[in-house]
Amino acid sequence: MSDTLFLPALVLAGIAFSVPRLLGWMLPEGVKPLLLNAFLSTVLLFAISGLFFFCLYLWQGLSVAQIMEPGLAANVVFFGRLGLIAAMIWAPIMVLSVAGLPRKWVKETW
Repeated sequence: MSDTLFLPALVLAGIAFSVPRLLGWMLPEGVKPLLLNAFLSTVLLFAISGLFFFCLYLWQGLSVAQIMEPGLAANVVFFGRLGLIAAMIWAPIMVLSVAGLPRKWVKETW
């Protein structure tokens, strides 16, 4: 199952659902904090998915020295691109998670 894309996609989907919910606990209610939540979630998920792919490469048996051989800048671009491509998985789920946050507001109304 680790050779397929199912498990990584499932992990990314779970993270994409959880990050906006966790940020929702820390940010106040309102439209501006909701937009800030969406922005912070996007940035965090981009970074987390790039780091997730780095960890997948380690899990598949590559050493850190082998991964870092092309250089830091090349790795940032490579794993950043993988994180951006993974947005096809996490972005729709993140948007739905952010859109569901106003249902739980107590003080503010949408």
